[in-house]
Amino acid sequence: MSHKSPFNCGKTFYANNWIGTPAHNPSGSIDWQDYGGDDINGETVRATAAGTATFNDAGSTSYGKWIEIRHSDGTRTRYAHLATMVRSAGSTLSVSQGTVIGTVGSTGGSNAPHLHYEQRTSTGAMDTSPTVDGVTVSLGQKKAITSSNGCGSSNPYTPEEVCGSGYSVIDSAALTGGRTYLLYNSGNGYNCVVTLKSTNLGSATAVSALLEPQGESRTTDSGSYDYYAGPVRRDAAGQCVKWGGSVGSSSYTSGFEHCD
Repeated sequence: MSHKSPFNCGKTFYANNWIGTPAHNPSGSIDWQDYGGDDINGETVRATAAGTATFNDAGSTSYGKWIEIRHSDGTRTRYAHLATMVRSAGSTLSVSQGTVIGTVGSTGGSNAPHLHYEQRTSTGAMDTSPTVDGVTVSLGQKKAITSSNGCGSSNPYTPEEVCGSGYSVIDSAALTGGRTYLLYNSGNGYNCVVTLKSTNLGSATAVSALLEPQGESRTTDSGSYDYYAGPVRRDAAGQCVKWGGSVGSSSYTSGFEHCD
C-alpha cells in the first residue's frame, strides 16, 4: 500500500519518529510537526490511502478525536489529536486517497498541536519505519516531507476558494466524475456547498450543488459548467442541513445533519 502525506499538495511538515524519555507511545508512530514558518495547527488532514474510515473520540485522554482507516490489503492508518473530524464519532466513511477527513489540533493527551500518525499491519502491529510520499522515516529519524497528496487532480479550484474566505470543509461525498463538498464559516454561521468536477474539465457539462436548511426552502445551482457548481451559501447557524450535488447522472443528497 502506497501512502502519501496526510496534508494538502505542496505542504511541507516534519515527520518525527522520535525516541526518548518518556518513550513515544506507540513506538514507531509519527508526530507531524511545524516546519519552518508553517504552523501545522488547523491544517487540513487527508487520507494517505483509500479505505474505510472510522471516526472516534476519546475525549480529553489518549488520542482525543481520532480516525482509523482500514485499507484494502488489511493494513490501517491512524490520525490522532484532531481538532475537527468530517463525521461524528461512531460514523464510517469510504475515502479515496486525498479525501479530507479532519483538521490538526491538540485533543486528548497532547501537549501541543500536531498530527499523531500510525501505519499498522493487517494484524494491528506497528510499522516502526513507515514510508510516506516515498520517504521512509525510521525510529529516531526526523525528516521534512513535502506532500503530493491531491496534486493529481487537474481541477484548478478548491472548495475553499470557491466558497470564499472563512469557509472550511466539514464533509464531502464522492461522485462519479467529481466530489461535492459541504463547508462552514464559523464567523457568520453560513454553510456553503460546491461540487467540483474531476472529468471533462474545461468543457461545459451537467453539474449541480444544493443546500437546504431544515424547515426552509432548498437552494440549487444547476447547469452546464466547466469546473464546478456553486457556491450555494445559506445562513444555517444552529440548524440541520441537507446538502449534496451531482455530476452528470451521479448524484448525492444527504439527510438532515450537521445540526450544530
